[in-house]
Amino acid sequence: MAGQPPAPPPGEGDANASPRRAAWRAGLSEKTRKLLDRDEKAFLRQSLSTPCLDALTGCRGSTLTTLDGRELLDFHGNSLHQAGHAHPEIVAAIKAQLDAMAFCPRRFTNEPAVRLAEELVALAPGRLRKVLFAPGGTLAVGMALKIARLATGRFKTVSMWDAFHGASLDACSVGGEALFRSRIGPLLPGGEHVPPPDPYRCVLNPRGCDGCGLACARYLEYVLEKEGDVGAVVAEPLRCTTVNIPPPGYWPAVRAACDRHGALLILDETATCLGRTGRVFACQHFGADPDLLVCGKGLGGGIMPLAAVLADPALDVGAAVALGHYTHEKNPTACAAGLAMLGILARDDLPGRAARLGTKALARLTGLAARFPCVGEARGLGLSLAVELVRDRRTKEKASDEADAVLYQCLEAGLAFKTSHGNVLTLTPPLTISETDLDRALDILEGALALVCPPKE
Repeated sequence: MAGQPPAPPPGEGDANASPRRAAWRAGLSEKTRKLLDRDEKAFLRQSLSTPCLDALTGCRGSTLTTLDGRELLDFHGNSLHQAGHAHPEIVAAIKAQLDAMAFCPRRFTNEPAVRLAEELVALAPGRLRKVLFAPGGTLAVGMALKIARLATGRFKTVSMWDAFHGASLDACSVGGEALFRSRIGPLLPGGEHVPPPDPYRCVLNPRGCDGCGLACARYLEYVLEKEGDVGAVVAEPLRCTTVNIPPPGYWPAVRAACDRHGALLILDETATCLGRTGRVFACQHFGADPDLLVCGKGLGGGIMPLAAVLADPALDVGAAVALGHYTHEKNPTACAAGLAMLGILARDDLPGRAARLGTKALARLTGLAARFPCVGEARGLGLSLAVELVRDRRTKEKASDEADAVLYQCLEAGLAFKTSHGNVLTLTPPLTISETDLDRALDILEGALALVCPPKE
């Protein structure tokens, strides 16, 4: 439309709006195209959701099945398929709970909800020994913000540019993604932002982390000091979609800064919890325990909407207010799925499996970085993996068109993943993936890179 403001820069995921989508759509059956047309007519348009790329009839294990019968290895999964899609034990637990008691009104409690809370805090780091459940991670972030305000008497927050904490007004106020914040203000007051710890694209020290003295952590403490009355620092332990891993010492320095200035530390592990990074919680890699921790997505077993905020009992200060009071906060069916998920996590050692397979996969991706000049960096922690494409390794100019081309080449060959910030290939397979399927996916990726940006001989 003429005069419409430009779209925000690419961020959290794929908009499915590149010119290559037309060629992809042309290869779909008439039945699929008609369903996509109905989808666009029925739903309000929004970036990342409209237009849809394809239509599915099945999700099982590591595989998506399209309406046309095409099978795709799912290295996207919206970061919720730690146990794979439709794990039979989780499905069975849900069915059994539906027969026993499908719903529990809010004035009452139930055994699955209490037991899930007990088992979750038994896994939690540090002093996190109390829980509130919610139907989604965004809502759990909102509850954590309320708790911080009540406990500290302060409303200001410090969070990271480029971070994602959810799409609601409170969550995107502390988030740093332009795609969710643009043209919808005013946002929550008191939301300060600082540069994220990004060793590859550090805005504070273009030479990287060597010799910088943790400038990113010092910058954050500078803001805490100057504001003087910040209630909480809100952050992901690592940026989940671009897999930016903070430099050693970053989180202990931030933890100490929070303690010095009376701010709580809220870590949002909605997408990185439950084994994804090789530990039950990602923060366990970094030597700093939070005051509040948000987990979600995979907590519902990849089927039921379920999230939680875990808290230090010293922050149990909201008895006189409603922090969430959501209709489905203690839904027994969702909690049955969560219990089954935790059972699989422990029995099959999904964190250990993610660590082992992730080490293997990262070695393979690092080898691709040595061969293909368009690969600026491969990075990962467990089975949270990323390949950043650039046009020039010296300038680090983003190779967004090349990333889009690689994505569509991979889709044609049977591999689905997310592109983030325009040029990062984000690879998050199920933690249950077979080594054969993992190798096949990496073969597909290597073949696509060879077509899009051939290695120099």
